[in-house]
Amino acid sequence: MGKLYSRGTRAMSDLVVAHVVEDTDEDEFRLFLRLLHRSGLTARADLVFLFGSSSSESRFEVSEAWKTGNGESVWGKGIRVKNSNDSDESEGELTQLSYGSVVGFEVSELNPENSLAGFLDHLPMSLRRWACYPMLLGRVRRYFKHIMLVDVKKLLLLIDPLGRFRNRRPESVYMSTKQETTSSTKHGKRRNNNNKNKNSDKSQSHYQVNSAILMGGTRGIRRFSNTMLTEIVRVSMRHRKGKSITESAILSQLAGNEHILKNVDLIKLTEPIPVASELSELNSTGQGDNYRIIQRDNGNHDLNSIIMKHICSCEVDSRVYRDC
Repeated sequence: MGKLYSRGTRAMSDLVVAHVVEDTDEDEFRLFLRLLHRSGLTARADLVFLFGSSSSESRFEVSEAWKTGNGESVWGKGIRVKNSNDSDESEGELTQLSYGSVVGFEVSELNPENSLAGFLDHLPMSLRRWACYPMLLGRVRRYFKHIMLVDVKKLLLLIDPLGRFRNRRPESVYMSTKQETTSSTKHGKRRNNNNKNKNSDKSQSHYQVNSAILMGGTRGIRRFSNTMLTEIVRVSMRHRKGKSITESAILSQLAGNEHILKNVDLIKLTEPIPVASELSELNSTGQGDNYRIIQRDNGNHDLNSIIMKHICSCEVDSRVYRDC
């Protein structure tokens, strides 16, 4: 099950699960990988790619795929190397370079019965991925302390985002939200000697969740993903057949329901995630290095050019990348 692209040098405490939606192209995938390595996250975490199908996986060149075939775990088992002066009995020393394993799965391997198909006419990758997490995260729950779920197409990681949260509780879950306020009109009470109803405006706040990234402790992410899967089924049964439901809408509904998530320490991050086209302006004001994550925007911007300008603005990076 699964394909091992690269075996890590040692056991890692963090796991990144990156799902690849159907319309992700090669340039988007390549840029995600490039920035992921530059962020330093691959030196601290194992990486799992979740593909919709074998044809989807074959479009991307992560590296030459091969299976272990020897029954060993692919989850970053420590590797030791021997010095030329070491005897056969010597255990050797840990390699100096540190990087995690890179593994790929198709959704049919983790959810072969396609359990959500009976509830939804159209099942995009953004929803089906939640049916894959119980098996995947259940298998690795004893190996990792922190987990990040991220969308390859929508987000780019500039700096390790988990660095801010590694000392938090294992039940913690962090989601990026935007608070929105809506007005609803309700009938007020009648006044004395007045038969007319008085309309009063009541403001209601709710959170719009960015579904492209979710991170936290392993226990919290597992609990949240199980709850999300149940909520997808519940919402799909309530809606009329043929009416579409969105991942973001269900996540936003969950974010406002403290009772359902009572066993999760949910933390809503309200700081905005800038879009890639804003990087040039942020760099000019000296704020570019303060952002760990950026969103791809839908404009006709030369994203590679914008990203390389950001990378080359760093003196150290400008000496490393030949593009600068």
